[in-house]
Amino acid sequence: MVKLIYKIINKETDAVASTISRGRWAATMTLLSTLALTACGGGSTQPEPEETRAQDSRQFSPDPSRLPFSAVAGAPETDRWWGVLDGAGYRVEVPKNWNGMLVMYAHGYGGTGPTVNVSDPPIREHLIRNGYAWGASSFSKNYYDVRAGIEDTNGLALAFQRIAAQNGRTLAAPTKTYIVGTSMGGHIAAAAVAAETQATANNKVRYDGSVPMCGVLGDTELYNYFGASQIAAQQLAGMPVTTWPAANWAEQGPKVRSALFTTFPTATTPQGDQYKEIVKQLTGGERPMFNEGFAGSMNATVWGTFGRDGTINGILNREGYDTTGIVYQFDNDPALTATEQSFNQTAYRLRADPEANRLRRDGLRWFPKTNARINVPVVTIHTLGDVYVPFSMEQIYKRRAMAQGTDKWLVQRAIRGVSHCDFTVEEQASAFDAMALWDQKGVKPEGDEVLDRATVAHPHYGCKFSSRSRTPNACPAS
Repeated sequence: MVKLIYKIINKETDAVASTISRGRWAATMTLLSTLALTACGGGSTQPEPEETRAQDSRQFSPDPSRLPFSAVAGAPETDRWWGVLDGAGYRVEVPKNWNGMLVMYAHGYGGTGPTVNVSDPPIREHLIRNGYAWGASSFSKNYYDVRAGIEDTNGLALAFQRIAAQNGRTLAAPTKTYIVGTSMGGHIAAAAVAAETQATANNKVRYDGSVPMCGVLGDTELYNYFGASQIAAQQLAGMPVTTWPAANWAEQGPKVRSALFTTFPTATTPQGDQYKEIVKQLTGGERPMFNEGFAGSMNATVWGTFGRDGTINGILNREGYDTTGIVYQFDNDPALTATEQSFNQTAYRLRADPEANRLRRDGLRWFPKTNARINVPVVTIHTLGDVYVPFSMEQIYKRRAMAQGTDKWLVQRAIRGVSHCDFTVEEQASAFDAMALWDQKGVKPEGDEVLDRATVAHPHYGCKFSSRSRTPNACPAS
């Protein structure tokens, strides 16, 4: 009975979130949760304990020797503090001329090792020169644990004043709190401002704006892409998927790659040409910088995800990949040819277990959603050549925002970078300033159209917000 009610809550939260004010949303979810826990036998009924997963038994810790950090040479004077909070290392920096606003930074994927590490925001100097304080957490866990990333980042934001006081500086509560993040941190930054996270996180922070950069804005859709890419590769190589994961991938993988590439990843066979076109469409369609990205190191990283099951290295307990909605295409025309229809009909399909990433009673989903249910300014940037966390993440996020009627809160910018998170500091600082000005002054910034195929395919697409110094670039001089 409890599980049934939570399924209902999971379905209905999306419908009611947009109609409930920010102040009432958390209270409403608390009420729904209470109903779920009592509906099967009154208020005394104890809920079933939540299941555990591989990630829950893994042990991580920060290295205290890596936490201290130095001042930026030539920058305004700051106070710098570091330590450990709830198993996560942290850094906090506050200018002496603090403007009263706080920026939380969420770092990218930290690997699978036992040591968690803090990363400074790439725009650190820009922030402190403009009076912003910032904080960054190592997160208490490695692996792709966005749940931990959100909770630990929020927990550090909530502890900001206390940390300052412990270090001899009395600070008022921030007048504004923003969140920025890169890669997995972009997933965190997007999910942190979504209604579901606002309602279900244990550490609740009401951010005033967000800047997800090269972010996993499609949440589980990223892993659907990884699965679809492997399925397409095997089918084109004449070794189609029949079971998942492939029990003999270590032996089969090199054969598949050799069938598609004469030199990986730069030179393709005829079958590889078809694979390249499929990947192009899966990652955002015809666009500048794709060819350079496909031939780059991130393609090897994508192939490094092949051969795995759908638990996302133990973040989930059950199959989380789903390719039932994937449409394989060999060109930029959405109309399917007979060849494309045949390929789609014969391609092996992965189906996610509906319980794999359900709403949980003990906090956030194991794999938090970026469902674009937002009511604060969100400015994103994404490189066009990225085939690891591809530009299609932006398109998925935009469609979600349009479906929710929240796209008025979203501005997206295409950057002509080749690799993953291949940004200049200028491009990142510009996106942050645009978001902050939007929030503080009501001036909505410019962005790029991401869904129109002809616009995205134009040779100069992405030029408007890319640094002129980029190479390769091929943008007009003026």
